[in-house]
Amino acid sequence: MNGIGRHGRKAVAGVLAAALLAGCTVTPEPIAPEMTQARISADLARMFSNQEPVSGRLSLHEAMARAILYNLDGRLRTMEQALSQRQLDLSRWDMLPSLAASAGFVGRDNVSASSSENVATGTESLVPSTSTERNRRVADLNMSWNILDFGVSYVTAQQNADRSLIAAEQRRRVVHTIIQDVRSAYWRAVAAERVLSRIDPLMSRIETALASSAQIEQQQLRAPTEALTYRRGLLDALRQLQAQKRELRLAKTELAALINLRPGEDFTLEAPETQASLPPVTSTGEQLEVLALANRPEVRELDYQTRISQKETRKALLRLLPGIELDLGAHYDSNKYLVNNDWADYGVKVTWNLLNILRIPGAMAVAEANEEVVDARRMAISMAVLAQVHVAQTNYDEARIQYQTARELADLDARILDQAKAAAGTSLGELQVIQTELAAVQSQLRRDLAFADANNAFGRLFLSIGADPLPEALDAPTVATLTQAIDRTETNWREGRPTFAPVPAAVDKPKIASAS
Repeated sequence: MNGIGRHGRKAVAGVLAAALLAGCTVTPEPIAPEMTQARISADLARMFSNQEPVSGRLSLHEAMARAILYNLDGRLRTMEQALSQRQLDLSRWDMLPSLAASAGFVGRDNVSASSSENVATGTESLVPSTSTERNRRVADLNMSWNILDFGVSYVTAQQNADRSLIAAEQRRRVVHTIIQDVRSAYWRAVAAERVLSRIDPLMSRIETALASSAQIEQQQLRAPTEALTYRRGLLDALRQLQAQKRELRLAKTELAALINLRPGEDFTLEAPETQASLPPVTSTGEQLEVLALANRPEVRELDYQTRISQKETRKALLRLLPGIELDLGAHYDSNKYLVNNDWADYGVKVTWNLLNILRIPGAMAVAEANEEVVDARRMAISMAVLAQVHVAQTNYDEARIQYQTARELADLDARILDQAKAAAGTSLGELQVIQTELAAVQSQLRRDLAFADANNAFGRLFLSIGADPLPEALDAPTVATLTQAIDRTETNWREGRPTFAPVPAAVDKPKIASAS
């Protein structure tokens, strides 16, 4: 028997030694270049997969729809929201009792025997005997339920429900940001396409005029100072056009990134023939403030965070209470010496750490301080939201005025250009015509950019009060269905009827703008 025990102990020691040696042989292994290349290829394929190709001219609302569907930041927030919902579903299982099942084989290398001793005389009263077989089959099914843990798990599940709502508000905020970025990039790209069609021919004319001026200077057909001044004027005009062209070409690249098009992929924008009118704001600042505080994702997120903090206080109190644990089990043992080979047991146990009484004041103070921090954060965010509403309203009013001025200036410069072209070759030289056309091009660009700024200010005003560009819940949305939904939303916005995510019915929703 003792020999078998020694062999068993040697075997266990050998297994442990082998495990330790195996752990010592682990060495750092850098990622191989071929694995990096495979990862790059897979990422590039996934980034642009499952996307509807751009067909025809890209409208503003289609660009917004594509950004909502395909923008990688938006996808990340959607996944985080889905993860939060799954965590909520998972937390519900924590409220159930613990149910553990086990079955197996139990054995030993010798007999579990014992004898008894008379405590009065110290003599052995019984010969060594056993009541347990050396090899047995056992099975257990135990259920335990701690009522205190159930209460804590229930409150935690409520907190996870609020966290899932916070994730939804965070996704709303990301969608708002993406929509505003797309709106800004789209109108700047439209302005770029309009102006670039005039910049390239004008640059060609300037380069031709520069070549002619070089010949005039070489042949000394003009005074040196006059010739050099002429060339300087041409080069200055060319420099301005080159700088504008570089900035304008970046707008389309930025738009492509927002809608998740592969870099370098060409697409054409749907530029409207006429620039839409911009409705004035008819709501008062106080009405806009109420809407913003009720609907902005940042404020609503903190509302849910306040509820989470309040429930955290409740959890802190629950943990200080006594714990009541209910146990129920069913068991089986093949031991032939047992009278009953299967049986059930049950019990109730109460445990309480008496020192928790001393922790109550401190725990309550921490919980209350946490609630005060969340409340202060909400007040700070609310103040920032109010400021953003008034800034957005002022920016929109000023942008409408600036656009009207830029449009009148562009019309005036266009008329001056017509007069200059009519007088070309008579009273005006080539440089004056080029400078006049450059001024007209820049005025057109300023007009289009002013229109873009006004549209951006229009969208920013509605987003500042928490209006949703896509309030409708769509099943399996596509680019076409999202485009139609955004088009309806934009029409409602221009008619002064913004749409919001569900809010308390007590919040009034006044008319924001007038389409007249």
